[in-house]
Amino acid sequence: MSNKQHVRQRVVVGLSGGVDSAVSAWLLKQQGHEVVGIFMKNWEDDDDSEHCTSRQDWIDAASVADVIGIDVEHVNFAAEYKDRVFAEFLREYQAGRTPNPDILCNAEIKFKAFLDHAMRLGAEKIATGHYARVREQDGRVQLLKGLDPLKDQSYFLHRLTQAQLAKTLFPVGELPKTEVRRIAAEIGLPNARKKDSTGICFIGERPFRDFLNRYIAKEPGPIKDERGRTIGQHVGLSFYTLGQRQGLGIGGVKAKGAQKGGSEHEPWFVARKDMAANTLWVVQGHDHPWLLSPRLAAQDASWVAGEPPAPGRLGAKTRYRQSDAACSVQADDQSGFALGFDSPQWAVTPGQSAVLYDGEVCLGGGVIATSAETA
Repeated sequence: MSNKQHVRQRVVVGLSGGVDSAVSAWLLKQQGHEVVGIFMKNWEDDDDSEHCTSRQDWIDAASVADVIGIDVEHVNFAAEYKDRVFAEFLREYQAGRTPNPDILCNAEIKFKAFLDHAMRLGAEKIATGHYARVREQDGRVQLLKGLDPLKDQSYFLHRLTQAQLAKTLFPVGELPKTEVRRIAAEIGLPNARKKDSTGICFIGERPFRDFLNRYIAKEPGPIKDERGRTIGQHVGLSFYTLGQRQGLGIGGVKAKGAQKGGSEHEPWFVARKDMAANTLWVVQGHDHPWLLSPRLAAQDASWVAGEPPAPGRLGAKTRYRQSDAACSVQADDQSGFALGFDSPQWAVTPGQSAVLYDGEVCLGGGVIATSAETA
Protein backbone atom coordinates (compact mmCIF):
# COMPACT_ATOMS: atom_id res chain seq x y z
CA MET A 1 0.00 0.00 0.00
CA SER A 2 1.09 3.52 -0.70
CA ASN A 3 2.68 5.66 1.99
CA LYS A 4 1.35 8.84 0.40
CA GLN A 5 -0.13 11.40 2.75
CA HIS A 6 -3.88 11.34 2.21
CA VAL A 7 -5.93 14.50 2.47
CA ARG A 8 -9.16 13.72 4.33
CA GLN A 9 -12.03 13.70 1.85
CA ARG A 10 -15.68 12.73 1.79
CA VAL A 11 -15.70 9.56 -0.31
CA VAL A 12 -18.84 7.71 -1.38
CA VAL A 13 -18.16 4.01 -1.97
CA GLY A 14 -20.31 1.76 -4.13
CA LEU A 15 -20.92 -1.23 -1.84
CA SER A 16 -22.05 -4.18 -3.94
CA GLY A 17 -22.20 -6.74 -1.16
CA GLY A 18 -18.96 -8.26 -2.47
CA VAL A 19 -15.59 -8.45 -0.80
CA ASP A 20 -13.72 -6.05 -3.12
CA SER A 21 -15.93 -3.04 -2.45
CA ALA A 22 -16.06 -3.91 1.26
CA VAL A 23 -12.27 -3.87 1.59
CA SER A 24 -12.16 -0.69 -0.51
CA ALA A 25 -14.40 1.04 2.02
CA TRP A 26 -12.29 -0.21 4.95
CA LEU A 27 -9.03 0.92 3.34
CA LEU A 28 -10.43 4.41 2.75
CA LYS A 29 -11.59 4.65 6.35
CA GLN A 30 -8.12 3.54 7.51
CA GLN A 31 -6.64 6.38 5.45
CA GLY A 32 -8.75 8.84 7.43
CA HIS A 33 -11.44 9.64 4.86
CA GLU A 34 -15.07 10.27 5.70
CA VAL A 35 -16.64 7.25 4.05
CA VAL A 36 -20.30 6.74 3.08
CA GLY A 37 -21.59 3.58 1.40
CA ILE A 38 -24.18 3.36 -1.36
CA PHE A 39 -25.79 0.14 -2.53
CA MET A 40 -27.03 0.39 -6.11
CA LYS A 41 -30.12 -1.55 -7.14
CA ASN A 42 -30.10 -1.74 -10.92
CA TRP A 43 -32.65 -4.43 -11.74
CA GLU A 44 -36.09 -5.28 -10.45
CA ASP A 45 -38.02 -7.15 -13.13
CA ASP A 46 -37.80 -10.49 -11.36
CA ASP A 47 -36.27 -9.40 -8.13
CA ASP A 48 -37.90 -12.20 -6.19
CA SER A 49 -36.50 -14.97 -8.39
CA GLU A 50 -33.85 -17.46 -7.37
CA HIS A 51 -31.46 -15.94 -9.91
CA CYS A 52 -31.49 -12.35 -8.69
CA THR A 53 -29.24 -11.94 -5.66
CA SER A 54 -29.89 -8.26 -4.96
CA ARG A 55 -31.72 -8.85 -1.68
CA GLN A 56 -28.86 -10.93 -0.28
CA ASP A 57 -26.31 -8.48 -1.68
CA TRP A 58 -28.06 -5.62 0.14
CA ILE A 59 -28.00 -7.60 3.41
CA ASP A 60 -24.27 -8.26 2.89
CA ALA A 61 -23.57 -4.60 2.09
CA ALA A 62 -25.43 -3.45 5.20
CA SER A 63 -23.56 -6.00 7.35
CA VAL A 64 -20.23 -4.80 5.95
CA ALA A 65 -21.12 -1.16 6.64
CA ASP A 66 -21.99 -2.12 10.21
CA VAL A 67 -18.64 -3.83 10.81
CA ILE A 68 -16.64 -1.00 9.23
CA GLY A 69 -18.69 1.63 11.02
CA ILE A 70 -20.07 3.64 8.10
CA ASP A 71 -23.55 4.61 6.92
CA VAL A 72 -24.96 2.92 3.84
CA GLU A 73 -27.82 4.12 1.63
CA HIS A 74 -29.92 1.95 -0.71
CA VAL A 75 -30.40 3.74 -4.06
CA ASN A 76 -32.55 2.49 -6.92
CA PHE A 77 -31.17 3.09 -10.42
CA ALA A 78 -33.39 0.47 -12.10
CA ALA A 79 -35.18 2.99 -14.34
CA GLU A 80 -31.89 4.50 -15.57
CA TYR A 81 -30.47 1.02 -16.06
CA LYS A 82 -33.39 -0.11 -18.16
CA ASP A 83 -33.24 3.03 -20.34
CA ARG A 84 -29.49 3.35 -20.76
CA VAL A 85 -28.14 -0.20 -20.53
CA PHE A 86 -30.79 -2.87 -20.98
CA ALA A 87 -32.53 -1.26 -23.97
CA GLU A 88 -29.19 -1.01 -25.77
CA PHE A 89 -28.34 -4.59 -24.78
CA LEU A 90 -31.54 -5.88 -26.42
CA ARG A 91 -31.07 -3.69 -29.52
CA GLU A 92 -27.60 -5.12 -30.05
CA TYR A 93 -28.72 -8.74 -29.62
CA GLN A 94 -31.62 -8.22 -32.02
CA ALA A 95 -29.13 -6.89 -34.59
CA GLY A 96 -27.09 -10.10 -34.27
CA ARG A 97 -24.25 -8.59 -32.26
CA THR A 98 -22.97 -9.60 -28.81
CA PRO A 99 -22.80 -6.55 -26.54
CA ASN A 100 -20.99 -6.19 -23.23
CA PRO A 101 -23.50 -4.68 -20.76
CA ASP A 102 -20.91 -4.40 -17.96
CA ILE A 103 -19.00 -1.80 -19.97
CA LEU A 104 -22.18 0.19 -20.63
CA CYS A 105 -23.22 -0.13 -16.98
CA ASN A 106 -19.90 1.34 -15.82
CA ALA A 107 -20.10 4.27 -18.24
CA GLU A 108 -23.82 5.03 -17.74
CA ILE A 109 -24.69 3.93 -14.20
CA LYS A 110 -21.73 3.42 -11.89
CA PHE A 111 -19.72 6.39 -13.10
CA LYS A 112 -22.59 8.60 -14.23
CA ALA A 113 -25.86 8.12 -12.29
CA PHE A 114 -23.98 6.98 -9.17
CA LEU A 115 -21.33 9.69 -9.51
CA ASP A 116 -24.03 12.38 -9.89
CA HIS A 117 -25.83 11.05 -6.82
CA ALA A 118 -22.61 10.98 -4.80
CA MET A 119 -21.82 14.58 -5.75
CA ARG A 120 -25.29 15.60 -4.55
CA LEU A 121 -24.35 14.03 -1.21
CA GLY A 122 -21.34 16.32 -1.02
CA ALA A 123 -18.76 13.74 -2.05
CA GLU A 124 -15.36 14.85 -3.27
CA LYS A 125 -14.58 11.40 -4.68
CA ILE A 126 -16.30 8.12 -5.37
CA ALA A 127 -14.71 4.69 -5.01
CA THR A 128 -15.50 1.19 -6.27
CA GLY A 129 -13.98 -2.24 -5.80
CA HIS A 130 -12.67 -2.50 -9.37
CA TYR A 131 -9.16 -3.84 -9.97
CA ALA A 132 -7.74 -0.83 -11.79
CA ARG A 133 -5.68 2.25 -10.92
CA VAL A 134 -5.68 5.95 -11.73
CA ARG A 135 -2.60 8.15 -12.06
CA GLU A 136 -2.17 11.82 -12.78
CA GLN A 137 0.47 12.64 -15.35
CA ASP A 138 1.10 15.86 -17.25
CA GLY A 139 -2.21 17.36 -16.17
CA ARG A 140 -4.23 14.34 -17.31
CA VAL A 141 -5.62 11.33 -15.53
CA GLN A 142 -4.54 7.92 -16.80
CA LEU A 143 -6.40 4.66 -16.34
CA LEU A 144 -3.99 1.83 -15.47
CA LYS A 145 -4.39 -1.92 -15.23
CA GLY A 146 -4.90 -3.39 -11.77
CA LEU A 147 -1.68 -4.88 -10.40
CA ASP A 148 -3.20 -8.37 -10.11
CA PRO A 149 -3.01 -9.59 -13.73
CA LEU A 150 -5.67 -12.24 -13.07
CA LYS A 151 -8.15 -9.66 -11.82
CA ASP A 152 -7.42 -6.51 -13.87
CA GLN A 153 -10.75 -4.90 -14.84
CA SER A 154 -9.55 -1.91 -16.85
CA TYR A 155 -11.16 -3.55 -19.93
CA PHE A 156 -14.61 -2.84 -18.44
CA LEU A 157 -13.68 0.74 -17.51
CA HIS A 158 -12.20 1.90 -20.81
CA ARG A 159 -15.11 4.26 -21.62
CA LEU A 160 -14.54 6.44 -18.54
CA THR A 161 -13.68 10.07 -19.21
CA GLN A 162 -11.17 12.47 -17.70
CA ALA A 163 -13.94 14.05 -15.61
CA GLN A 164 -15.10 10.68 -14.28
CA LEU A 165 -11.62 9.31 -13.54
CA ALA A 166 -10.54 12.52 -11.81
CA LYS A 167 -13.21 11.87 -9.18
CA THR A 168 -12.64 8.12 -8.81
CA LEU A 169 -10.58 5.99 -6.44
CA PHE A 170 -9.87 2.27 -6.88
CA PRO A 171 -8.47 1.26 -3.47
CA VAL A 172 -7.89 -2.44 -4.24
CA GLY A 173 -6.28 -1.81 -7.63
CA GLU A 174 -2.83 -1.94 -6.02
CA LEU A 175 -3.51 -5.29 -4.31
CA PRO A 176 -3.65 -8.94 -5.34
CA LYS A 177 -7.03 -10.61 -4.74
CA THR A 178 -5.44 -12.94 -2.18
CA GLU A 179 -4.47 -9.92 -0.08
CA VAL A 180 -7.99 -8.48 -0.34
CA ARG A 181 -9.44 -11.76 0.94
CA ARG A 182 -6.84 -11.86 3.74
CA ILE A 183 -7.72 -8.32 4.87
CA ALA A 184 -11.44 -9.14 4.78
CA ALA A 185 -10.93 -12.21 6.99
CA GLU A 186 -8.58 -10.38 9.36
CA ILE A 187 -11.02 -7.56 10.08
CA GLY A 188 -13.94 -9.95 10.39
CA LEU A 189 -16.00 -8.94 7.36
CA PRO A 190 -19.08 -11.19 7.08
CA ASN A 191 -18.56 -11.63 3.32
CA ALA A 192 -14.82 -12.45 3.46
CA ARG A 193 -15.39 -15.81 1.76
CA LYS A 194 -18.25 -14.78 -0.53
CA LYS A 195 -17.80 -16.06 -4.06
CA ASP A 196 -17.07 -13.50 -6.77
CA SER A 197 -20.18 -12.69 -8.77
CA THR A 198 -20.19 -13.97 -12.32
CA GLY A 199 -22.33 -13.13 -15.27
CA ILE A 200 -24.37 -10.04 -15.98
CA CYS A 201 -26.14 -8.40 -13.07
CA PHE A 202 -29.66 -8.71 -14.46
CA ILE A 203 -29.25 -12.32 -15.55
CA GLY A 204 -27.42 -13.74 -12.56
CA GLU A 205 -26.66 -17.44 -12.74
CA ARG A 206 -29.66 -18.42 -14.88
CA PRO A 207 -29.21 -19.99 -18.36
CA PHE A 208 -28.65 -17.10 -20.74
CA ARG A 209 -30.88 -18.42 -23.51
CA ASP A 210 -33.82 -18.76 -21.09
CA PHE A 211 -33.42 -15.12 -20.14
CA LEU A 212 -33.22 -13.79 -23.72
CA ASN A 213 -36.27 -15.87 -24.62
CA ARG A 214 -38.41 -13.55 -22.54
CA TYR A 215 -37.43 -10.49 -24.58
CA ILE A 216 -36.46 -11.64 -28.08
CA ALA A 217 -38.67 -13.63 -30.44
CA LYS A 218 -37.26 -16.88 -31.79
CA GLU A 219 -36.76 -17.02 -35.54
CA PRO A 220 -35.44 -20.47 -36.43
CA GLY A 221 -33.38 -20.99 -39.57
CA PRO A 222 -30.74 -23.23 -41.13
CA ILE A 223 -27.32 -24.08 -39.74
CA LYS A 224 -24.87 -24.50 -42.63
CA ASP A 225 -21.29 -25.70 -42.86
CA GLU A 226 -18.55 -24.08 -44.93
CA ARG A 227 -19.61 -26.00 -48.04
CA GLY A 228 -23.16 -24.66 -47.79
CA ARG A 229 -24.76 -27.89 -46.62
CA THR A 230 -27.64 -27.55 -44.14
CA ILE A 231 -26.68 -29.65 -41.12
CA GLY A 232 -29.18 -28.47 -38.53
CA GLN A 233 -31.52 -25.73 -37.42
CA HIS A 234 -30.82 -22.79 -35.11
CA VAL A 235 -33.40 -21.30 -32.72
CA GLY A 236 -32.70 -17.66 -33.66
CA LEU A 237 -29.44 -15.88 -34.54
CA SER A 238 -29.62 -13.61 -31.48
CA PHE A 239 -29.04 -16.64 -29.26
CA TYR A 240 -25.58 -17.47 -30.64
CA THR A 241 -22.20 -15.80 -30.49
CA LEU A 242 -19.09 -16.24 -32.62
CA GLY A 243 -16.79 -18.94 -31.32
CA GLN A 244 -19.65 -20.65 -29.46
CA ARG A 245 -19.22 -24.39 -29.18
CA GLN A 246 -21.92 -25.57 -26.77
CA GLY A 247 -25.63 -25.80 -27.47
CA LEU A 248 -25.50 -26.08 -31.27
CA GLY A 249 -27.39 -29.36 -31.41
CA ILE A 250 -25.24 -30.78 -34.22
CA GLY A 251 -22.76 -32.83 -32.21
CA GLY A 252 -23.64 -36.07 -33.95
CA VAL A 253 -23.19 -34.82 -37.50
CA LYS A 254 -20.17 -36.15 -39.38
CA ALA A 255 -18.46 -33.94 -41.92
CA LYS A 256 -17.19 -36.30 -44.56
CA GLY A 257 -14.01 -35.07 -46.14
CA ALA A 258 -13.82 -32.09 -43.75
CA GLN A 259 -11.45 -29.56 -45.26
CA LYS A 260 -8.45 -27.66 -43.94
CA GLY A 261 -7.32 -30.12 -41.35
CA GLY A 262 -10.77 -30.82 -39.93
CA SER A 263 -11.91 -34.31 -39.05
CA GLU A 264 -15.29 -35.81 -38.35
CA HIS A 265 -14.46 -35.81 -34.63
CA GLU A 266 -13.56 -32.16 -34.27
CA PRO A 267 -16.09 -29.90 -32.52
CA TRP A 268 -18.24 -27.38 -34.34
CA PHE A 269 -17.95 -23.64 -33.73
CA VAL A 270 -20.17 -20.71 -34.70
CA ALA A 271 -18.22 -18.78 -37.36
CA ARG A 272 -20.68 -16.38 -39.03
CA LYS A 273 -24.20 -15.02 -38.59
CA ASP A 274 -25.98 -13.96 -41.79
CA MET A 275 -28.88 -11.83 -40.54
CA ALA A 276 -30.29 -11.17 -44.02
CA ALA A 277 -30.55 -14.89 -44.82
CA ASN A 278 -31.23 -15.89 -41.18
CA THR A 279 -28.43 -18.45 -41.51
CA LEU A 280 -25.94 -19.64 -38.89
CA TRP A 281 -22.60 -20.76 -40.37
CA VAL A 282 -20.49 -23.24 -38.43
CA VAL A 283 -17.06 -24.77 -38.99
CA GLN A 284 -15.12 -27.65 -37.52
CA GLY A 285 -11.94 -27.13 -35.55
CA HIS A 286 -10.88 -24.38 -33.15
CA ASP A 287 -8.33 -22.94 -35.59
CA HIS A 288 -10.44 -22.92 -38.74
CA PRO A 289 -9.56 -19.88 -40.91
CA TRP A 290 -13.11 -18.52 -40.62
CA LEU A 291 -12.51 -18.06 -36.88
CA LEU A 292 -9.24 -16.11 -37.25
CA SER A 293 -9.10 -12.35 -37.94
CA PRO A 294 -5.92 -10.44 -38.83
CA ARG A 295 -7.83 -7.10 -38.79
CA LEU A 296 -10.87 -5.43 -37.32
CA ALA A 297 -12.75 -2.15 -37.57
CA ALA A 298 -14.33 -0.55 -34.49
CA GLN A 299 -16.78 2.32 -34.05
CA ASP A 300 -18.26 4.38 -31.22
CA ALA A 301 -14.75 4.92 -29.87
CA SER A 302 -14.09 6.43 -26.48
CA TRP A 303 -10.62 7.64 -25.48
CA VAL A 304 -9.55 8.13 -21.86
CA ALA A 305 -7.36 11.09 -22.79
CA GLY A 306 -10.17 12.71 -24.77
CA GLU A 307 -8.43 12.14 -28.10
CA PRO A 308 -7.32 9.07 -30.06
CA PRO A 309 -3.76 7.75 -29.85
CA ALA A 310 -1.36 8.55 -32.67
CA PRO A 311 -1.04 5.83 -35.31
CA GLY A 312 1.45 3.25 -34.14
CA ARG A 313 2.09 0.03 -32.27
CA LEU A 314 -0.06 -0.89 -29.27
CA GLY A 315 -1.62 -3.86 -27.52
CA ALA A 316 -5.31 -4.72 -27.75
CA LYS A 317 -7.82 -7.01 -26.10
CA THR A 318 -10.84 -8.09 -28.15
CA ARG A 319 -12.33 -9.86 -25.13
CA TYR A 320 -11.84 -9.81 -21.37
CA ARG A 321 -9.25 -12.20 -19.87
CA GLN A 322 -7.12 -12.28 -22.97
CA SER A 323 -3.51 -11.15 -22.97
CA ASP A 324 -2.75 -8.00 -24.96
CA ALA A 325 -2.32 -8.77 -28.65
CA ALA A 326 0.32 -6.76 -30.51
CA CYS A 327 -1.22 -4.62 -33.22
CA SER A 328 -0.97 -1.44 -35.24
CA VAL A 329 -3.72 1.12 -34.84
CA GLN A 330 -5.12 3.73 -37.21
CA ALA A 331 -7.81 6.01 -35.76
CA ASP A 332 -10.06 8.07 -38.02
CA ASP A 333 -11.81 11.36 -37.29
CA GLN A 334 -15.26 9.80 -37.13
CA SER A 335 -14.92 8.04 -33.76
CA GLY A 336 -13.73 4.81 -35.35
CA PHE A 337 -10.44 2.97 -35.70
CA ALA A 338 -8.86 -0.01 -37.44
CA LEU A 339 -6.49 -2.57 -35.94
CA GLY A 340 -4.07 -4.88 -37.75
CA PHE A 341 -2.80 -7.75 -35.61
CA ASP A 342 0.64 -9.36 -35.71
CA SER A 343 -1.10 -12.72 -35.19
CA PRO A 344 -4.70 -13.38 -36.23
CA GLN A 345 -7.16 -13.16 -33.32
CA TRP A 346 -9.71 -15.87 -32.54
CA ALA A 347 -13.48 -15.30 -32.80
CA VAL A 348 -13.41 -11.50 -33.00
CA THR A 349 -17.04 -10.70 -32.24
CA PRO A 350 -19.07 -7.69 -33.45
CA GLY A 351 -20.63 -5.90 -30.48
CA GLN A 352 -17.78 -6.76 -28.12
CA SER A 353 -15.18 -4.14 -27.26
CA ALA A 354 -11.67 -3.77 -28.65
CA VAL A 355 -9.65 -2.06 -25.90
CA LEU A 356 -6.21 -0.54 -26.50
CA TYR A 357 -3.22 -0.51 -24.18
CA ASP A 358 0.18 1.10 -24.11
CA GLY A 359 1.82 -1.20 -21.57
CA GLU A 360 -0.10 -0.79 -18.32
CA VAL A 361 -2.00 2.29 -19.55
CA CYS A 362 -5.53 1.71 -20.87
CA LEU A 363 -6.10 4.20 -23.70
CA GLY A 364 -9.76 3.48 -24.43
CA GLY A 365 -11.43 1.52 -27.18
CA GLY A 366 -14.50 1.00 -29.29
CA VAL A 367 -17.19 -1.45 -30.31
CA ILE A 368 -16.12 -4.07 -32.86
CA ALA A 369 -18.07 -3.51 -36.09
CA THR A 370 -16.41 -5.89 -38.54
CA SER A 371 -13.50 -8.27 -38.69
CA ALA A 372 -11.56 -9.66 -41.61
CA GLU A 373 -11.05 -13.40 -41.68
CA THR A 374 -7.81 -15.06 -42.62
CA ALA A 375 -7.95 -15.97 -46.26
